[in-house]
Amino acid sequence: MSASTYDQTKPLLVLKGVKKAFGHHQVLKGFNLELYPNENVVILGKSGSGKSVLIKCLVRLIEMDEGHIEVLGRSMADVEQDELDAIRTDVGFLFQGSALYDSMTVRENLLFPLRRHPGRMRGRSEAELVREALGNVGLEKAADLMPDELSGGMKRRVALARTLILKPKIILYDEPTTGLDPITANEIIQLILKLQDELMTSSLIITHDMDCARVISNRVVILQDGINYAQGTYSELARSTDPKVKAFYKEVQNPIDG
Repeated sequence: MSASTYDQTKPLLVLKGVKKAFGHHQVLKGFNLELYPNENVVILGKSGSGKSVLIKCLVRLIEMDEGHIEVLGRSMADVEQDELDAIRTDVGFLFQGSALYDSMTVRENLLFPLRRHPGRMRGRSEAELVREALGNVGLEKAADLMPDELSGGMKRRVALARTLILKPKIILYDEPTTGLDPITANEIIQLILKLQDELMTSSLIITHDMDCARVISNRVVILQDGINYAQGTYSELARSTDPKVKAFYKEVQNPIDG
C-alpha cells in the first residue's frame, strides 16, 4: 500500500509495547506511540534515554526485541527485504549530522537515492526533481557545490532536500537543530513547518531542544524510563503538576547532547 492510497483517517505510525535492550541495559521498556497525518510529534528525552534507538527501530535500522510497529498500515516485523525497502521510501530520515557524501556534489547527493528508486521519478526528469527539491529548501543555486563549501545550516537543508526528493509521507528528524547557532536553528525549524504545510508531511522529531519542541510540535512525548511517560501539547506539559514532568522540563532547559 502506497502513501497516496493509505486511509488518511488512520495513524501513519503505530508503536505498541516496543522494547529494546543492549546486553543487560534495557533502553526501551514498552514504548507506545501513534503519529497521525499532518502531525508533528516531538519526542523529548535526556541523553541516553533511547531517542535515537527508538527512531532506528521504527525503520528497522536496528531490530526491536519485542513489540509491534506499523508504518502506513504495514507491520514492520512481517515484511521481507523488498517490501521493507519500499516502506523506507515512504519514510524520510534526516540524520543528526546531515550525512552528506563528501565526494559528491549537492546534485549528486540528491540523485543518489533517486537512482536507487527510479519509480519515484513518476515520469519527471532528474534535473526537474533536483531543482524542485532544492527550491523547497531555498538552495536553488547550490546544485554544483561540494559539501565542504556549505555552512552547517546549508548542509542540513541539502540533507532535507535529499529526503524530500523521494516524496515521503513521513519524515523522521534526529536532532534537527543540534550543532547550529540559534538563528540558523530557528531557520531550520521554520523550514520544517513550511514544508509540513506545503507538502502535507507528518514528522517525528527527536530532540532535547526545548525551543524546537515549543515551536514545531503539535504534540510532545516525554521518553523517560524507557516508556512514553507523558504526552500532550508543549504548554500542557509545561503546566503539569507531575513531579517527574516538572523536573524533566527544568533539567532540559539547558541543552544536553543525546
